[in-house]
Parts: sequence; C-alpha cells; structure tokens
Amino acid sequence: MSSLMILAMAFVLLTLIGTPLFVSVGLTTALALFLIDIPYTLLAQTGYGSLTPFPLLTIPLFVLAGRLMEVGGMASRMISIATNLVGAYRGSMGLVTVFACMLFAALSGSGPATTAAIGSVTVPAMKREGYDVPFAAAITASAGALGSLIPPSNLLIIYGLVSETSIPRLFLAGLIPGVLVTILLMITTYLIARKRGYGGGGAAFSWRPFLRACWEGKWSIGAPVLILGGIYGGVFTPTEAAGVAVFYSLFVGLFIYRELTVAKVIEALRFTALLTGILILLTPTLAFGQLTAFYDVPAAVQESITALTSNPILVLLLIGVFYIFIGTFMESLAQIVLFTAVFLPLVSSLGVDPVMFGIFTVITCEIGFLTPPLGANLTVAARISGISIERVSVAVLPFILAYIIGLVILILIPELTLFLPDWAYGPSK
Repeated sequence: MSSLMILAMAFVLLTLIGTPLFVSVGLTTALALFLIDIPYTLLAQTGYGSLTPFPLLTIPLFVLAGRLMEVGGMASRMISIATNLVGAYRGSMGLVTVFACMLFAALSGSGPATTAAIGSVTVPAMKREGYDVPFAAAITASAGALGSLIPPSNLLIIYGLVSETSIPRLFLAGLIPGVLVTILLMITTYLIARKRGYGGGGAAFSWRPFLRACWEGKWSIGAPVLILGGIYGGVFTPTEAAGVAVFYSLFVGLFIYRELTVAKVIEALRFTALLTGILILLTPTLAFGQLTAFYDVPAAVQESITALTSNPILVLLLIGVFYIFIGTFMESLAQIVLFTAVFLPLVSSLGVDPVMFGIFTVITCEIGFLTPPLGANLTVAARISGISIERVSVAVLPFILAYIIGLVILILIPELTLFLPDWAYGPSK
C-alpha cells in the first residue's frame, strides 16, 4: 500500500470519528513525516513560522472592528439606509438583508460574523412581516457569506499569504464579483418573495427619508470609505487599515453614537478571541501543504487533470466541483491552505491569473458556508431564527444556485475579476 493511500485513510478515519480538524491534519502530517523519515522539527518550525507573518494580525483586528461596529450601532444604521432604499418592493426586508450584508461585509471580513450582525436584526423583522422562517434564515445565511468575498476578507488574506499574491490586488478584485453575487442574491430573494407574496408594504421610496437615513448613518458609511480608500490611496497597508478600523469603531461607538459600553467592548474581545482561534489550523495545514511537494502531489494532480482536459474553463469547473464537495465537511481556512498549493500551480500553467483563482476559491468557500454538515453560516442562521439546520439547508438551495451562477460567470469572463486590480496596479507579471 502506497504512503499516499495510508495518509488518505488516516485522515479520513480521524475525520469520521469526530477528531478536531487541526488534530486530524496534525496527526496525518506527523505520520507523513515518519513515513518519509523527515525530522519532526519540520512540523514545529512550520507551526511557529505560520503564526509569525505580520499580515495575520489583520484578521483579529478586522473581526474586532466588525464586532464593535455591530454592537456600537453601525449595523442598525446600515439596515435603516437599506430599508429606506427598498422598503416598497416585494421581499423588501429580504432585499434589505442582502444589501445590508453587502455593506457590513466591507467592515467585518467574516461570513459568520456578517450573518450574526445583520441577521440578529432582520430575521425577527422578517418574521413579523410573515416571512417563512426557513426562507428568512436562508436569506441571512447566503447574504452573510458575502463577508468572505467583499474586502476586507479574512479568507482573501489567508489566500494571499499562502499563494504569495498581493492582498491589495485581491481586495480590489473582490469588489465586482461581490456586487455581482449581491445582485444575483437580490434577484433570487425578489423572485421567491414575489411568488409567495412577502413584503411590499413599506413606504414608497422618496429622497428625503433616504437622505435622512444616510445622514444619520454617515459614520457607518464612512467606515468602508476610510478603510478601503486608505488602502488603495496608499495611506496605509491592509494591516494598518485594520488597526484604524478598530480605533474608528471605538471612537464612533463611544463618542458619536454612544452605544458602546465596557461590557460590550469586553464581549467583542471575547467574540474576537473565539472566532480567530480557528487560526490554530494554520500550524498543521501549512506543514501538510509543504509535504505535498515531497510527495509530488501537485505534479500528480496536474498530470491527472490535464490527461482529461487542458481547457482552463473545464479545469476550473472540475476544481470548483471538488472545492464545493470538500467544503461540506472542511473548514474554509484549511481548505485554502491545503489545496492552494496543489491547484494553483496547475491553473497557473494554464494561464489562469492567481488573483482570479483567489476570488474563485473564496466563492467556492462561500458555498461551503451554506452546505451541511459543517455550514458555518447555516449554524449561525439556524441559531438566530430558532429552527433546525436541516430546514435552513433546504431553503438555502436557490441561493446556492445563485452563487454557482455567479461563479460560472466569473470563470467565463475573468475580466470582471481582473479589471479593477489591473486598472489600479497594472497587469500581473
């Protein structure tokens, strides 16, 4: 029996018996080191080195900033702006949820965090308007996943570190795909709501209430303008922008809206610690990723897939199917770290830009947020709405289709992804 088969069986067995993912990967990595007689110090050195890159600090800072903005009143003002914009249409509160998630995604960088922040307000509102509860939860879960695509995105930061791709280019590349997926989700929400007769009872759009809501929420709107404008204007790096976002959210919450308290700040710190604890996955997964080179896994994968087809569109579709499948039971961070080293050399050899592949990877991870049994967004949405994850899983299927349509569009028209970074920084070399 080959070493690769032994490792695959060990990893699958550990996963099936419920071993935490970082332990499963770590033990499999240790077994791989033993089989090819490499000192275990590789695992220790890689583990230490995986947590030292300065840009990693961006992730907890953006999570903390997003949480402070949520409990400090910014999220509610974003929802007010969205409500005044689409309140008179069918499925208005559903549309508000999607639009507000898009806005908040530019603050949090996390799909589950965006789902929790917006859904905690809009799901009860949709219930009061007579929405089917699983449908309301499905809207929130699917729109919340935008937090991983629209910059700043934690997953794009991890992909950038693993693939050595420019993080500002990745952030800029996520804007048009993020808007595209938002539009597809809003269309899906509107069609289902129109068929079922939900919403549409709000006040017709008029400029005065909308402008009043924008004025009251100007500090909320100012956050993404400050963060992204500072990055692309060359004022500060993404990591420095995350620090600015924390300071901004504290200042607005304490002195402008005055909704932040010491208890809320402590709770936000606790939430950040819990959510960013997932970074422990970096230690074993990066070591495992390095081992793929020793086992010639990228070369074997490239040979196997190119034997079937060398068409980059078909190759991306095959990888997309694999990513969506693996995302049903693997954490997105581990998925990016493990498989970027395997598939990026392949798609690069076929002429696919690493920036485009990064956006492609993150969208497949977003679909993973919406597929059981792992489905982080499904879990959050089910908890908020008070129903089982199984009911949300069925209701979210039309929204998964919207993501898949968006993914196919971006594969067929990669210029949609590359236009902004190429315009701002020039074509990739």
